[in-house]
Amino acid sequence: MEYRKLGNTDLELSVITYGAFAIGGNMWGGNEKQDSINSIHASLDHGVTTIDTAPFYGFGLSEEMIGEAIKGKDRTKIQLLTKFGLVWDGSNNGKGEFFFDAEDEGRKIPVYKYASKANVIREAEESLKRLGTDYIDLLQLHWPDNTTPISETMEAMEMLIQQGKIRAAGVSNYSVDQLKEASRTLKVASNQVAYSMLNRAIEKDLVPYSLETETGIIVYSPMERGLLTGKYFRDSKLKENDHRNGYFTQFDLPKVEAFLKAIEPIAQAKGATLSQLVLRWTALQPGVSVVLAGARNAEQAIVNAQAMNFQLNEEELKLINDELGKI
Repeated sequence: MEYRKLGNTDLELSVITYGAFAIGGNMWGGNEKQDSINSIHASLDHGVTTIDTAPFYGFGLSEEMIGEAIKGKDRTKIQLLTKFGLVWDGSNNGKGEFFFDAEDEGRKIPVYKYASKANVIREAEESLKRLGTDYIDLLQLHWPDNTTPISETMEAMEMLIQQGKIRAAGVSNYSVDQLKEASRTLKVASNQVAYSMLNRAIEKDLVPYSLETETGIIVYSPMERGLLTGKYFRDSKLKENDHRNGYFTQFDLPKVEAFLKAIEPIAQAKGATLSQLVLRWTALQPGVSVVLAGARNAEQAIVNAQAMNFQLNEEELKLINDELGKI
C-alpha cells in the first residue's frame, strides 16, 4: 500500500481508501452485516488504513458498523473520514434545500441538503457516537447547500477543529468557485468528487486549481459503481431495487465493453484484475490524493487493496488513454 499526505494537512491516508456507501445497504440492494464488518477487517489487514463513510449511508448504519468493526483496534492507525449535510430524519424542520426522495424498505424518505452551523455541530456529535470515537480525522460537507452561506458552514467546522473533535475539514462536490469562497473563511483540506475513466470533467479546472492551492482530491465512483469491473457484461442481472439499473443507462455500454476488452491484456500481464487496473490508473492521475473503493465482503476488500501492488509505465498508460479516447 502507498500513503499520501492529504492537501496541506498532516493526515497520511492510504491511497486506496475504503468507501463505505455500499455497506449501508440503502440504494445498493442491501448487504449482510457480518460480510460488511469482515470487509473492513480485511481492508485494515491489507494496509487500507483510511475509511470514508457518511451518516446518510444506511441512515447511520454504515457508521455504526464501522464503529463496531474498529472497536478495540489502535485508533491512531486508522483514519476515519465522514460527512454531514444530508438530513433525512426531519431534524432540519423543513429548512435547507430538498435533494431527492430516498427509498428505505418501500418508504419514500425526503432528503435535504442542510449545512447550518447548528446542524454541522449536531451531525458531528452523532457521527462521533456512532463511530465510537472522540475525534474524526476528516469531516466533509456531503453536498453544497445553497440555502446556507458557505462562510457559516466553514465557521462551524473551524470551531470543531479548535475543539479537537475533527482534525481537518473538507468538502464534497464543490466547484472551483465554491472552493474559492470557502477559502475566505477556512482553508479546506480536500474536495471529494466523482472521477473515473468515464467521467473526467474535473481535469478541466478543478485539478489545476487543487494542485495550485494544495487542496487534496478524494475520488469517488472510480469504478462507476462496478461497471468498470467488467462483471456487469458477464452477469448483467442486478437486484430490482439496485439503483445501478438506471445509473448505467447513461453510458454507451457496447463501447465501454469494447474498451475493457482492449485493456484487459494489460491487467493480465500484471497478474491483476480489471478492477485493480482501473484503480491503479485512477491513483496515478494528477491531483488525485486517494481513491475510494467499496467492498461488500472480505474478498472484494483484499482485491481493492492489492491494486497498489503493481506499477504502470508510460507506454501502458498511453495505451489505456488511447483506448479511452475511443469511447
